[in-house]
Amino acid sequence: MEIAPNLSEKALRDYELVCRARDKGDQKAFATLMDLYREPLYYMLLKMTKSSIEADDLTIEAFGKAFKAIDNYTPDYAFSTWLFRIASNNCIDHIRKKRAATVSIDNLYTNVEGEIVGINVISDALDPESNVIVQQRNDMMRAVVKKLKPHYKVLVEKRYFEEKSYEEIASELDMPIGTVKAKLFRAREFLYDILKNLEDFAK
Repeated sequence: MEIAPNLSEKALRDYELVCRARDKGDQKAFATLMDLYREPLYYMLLKMTKSSIEADDLTIEAFGKAFKAIDNYTPDYAFSTWLFRIASNNCIDHIRKKRAATVSIDNLYTNVEGEIVGINVISDALDPESNVIVQQRNDMMRAVVKKLKPHYKVLVEKRYFEEKSYEEIASELDMPIGTVKAKLFRAREFLYDILKNLEDFAK
């Protein structure tokens, strides 16, 4: 594949990492790309969302989308440019959806213009049938997670069942945070592939 002649030394370094990640499935290359761009990506998204929680989630989503579509990347421009474009577009979509479904804290539905259009009445208590459905979903999810390779299974259990932070997981497993996140991306892809083949799984 022909590389654009105007790429900087940094862009060429990134392209080498992309090739290792894409062509060899090199987890360290994925983790290195995350370590390089996690912080600047986060601060860009923080400016767009004004929310540290949303910025953190959207940062993870951006890497997930980029890594899933990494076969589509071409060295016509820097990987960072491609990554930030994905992140920006994803964030814009997120903001649009959020505005379209805004609900005020007193349970009033509002539309995009902020006009009240309805009242949201939600009961915290689930009826018996709903409890059964929730339990069935949980049981099925745990059964699906068991199908993952051990190193992915441990990460998913700690992150989603034990609800531990990336920092806590990295500390417990003596693993760089970037590696933890990269492996969780891969694990989620595997889970998606399994779940989409289960016709009776209720999302």
